[in-house]
Amino acid sequence: QVQLVESGGGLVQAGGSLRLSCAASGRTSSRTVMAWFRQAPGKEREFVAAISWSAGSTYYADSVKGRFTISRDNVKNTMYLQMNSLKPEDTAVHYCAAQEFSSWNPATAPKQYEYHYWGRGTQVTVSS
Repeated sequence: QVQLVESGGGLVQAGGSLRLSCAASGRTSSRTVMAWFRQAPGKEREFVAAISWSAGSTYYADSVKGRFTISRDNVKNTMYLQMNSLKPEDTAVHYCAAQEFSSWNPATAPKQYEYHYWGRGTQVTVSS
């Protein structure tokens, strides 16, 4: 069982930066994968980035490559998303998700239905 709590959202101007955090409590394992998803008004929830808890392998959506960096602190049981060069189209509620997988698979990481544990979300708003 894993409980997830996001924080760090806010309002920034285009070109600015934010750092999101996802604090995990309960059981985590070396097979845990954690990810960020986001949902903008009137749009479907979409994948942002994922990271394996043990090796730190990462995978990013094309829309955020080169701008966002996902990381984790195993001691603090916390995942981060550093967001730079923010654009108005990044405006969305950002959700933290976690799941144990038998192995790391970049083809599976972006699929939201593969994750059993979810946080409540944190709002990111980017003004133009």
